[in-house]
Amino acid sequence: MNLRKKLRDSAKVHTDALNDILFILLLFFLIVSTLANPNVIKVSAPKGKSDTKSKQTVVISIDKNNQAYIGQKRISLDELESELQLVLSKAAEKPSVVVNADTAGHWGDVYKVLQTAKKLGATAVASVSAN
Repeated sequence: MNLRKKLRDSAKVHTDALNDILFILLLFFLIVSTLANPNVIKVSAPKGKSDTKSKQTVVISIDKNNQAYIGQKRISLDELESELQLVLSKAAEKPSVVVNADTAGHWGDVYKVLQTAKKLGATAVASVSAN
C-alpha cells in the first residue's frame, strides 16, 4: 500500500514584473494624453452629437472675452489675416485651421475666422465637443 502522495509541480507564471510594467505604461499614457495638445486655450465649447477629428495644423481659440489666440499667442482680430498667413505659409501640405470658441463668446468672430482661413486656402473647422 503506497501512502505517499504524488508530488506534482504545477506550472506557475510569475507576473510580478509584468504588473509593474503595465502600471508604468498606464501612468505614461495618462500623462501623455493630458499633454496631447498644449497649444489650446481652455474654452467651454458647445456640445455636438458626433465626434469628428481633424488634423490640426493651426489651432485658433476664442475665449468668452472675445480674445483670439493662435496657439498660445494672443492676437487681435484685426491682425488675424496677416498672422494666419504667416503660420499657414509654413505648412507643408494643405493646412487645416481648427477654431475652438467658448459658448459665451461672440460667434460672429468665429465666422470671421472661418472665412479668413478659407480665403487663405486652408480647410476651416469649428470645433465642438461631443457629449
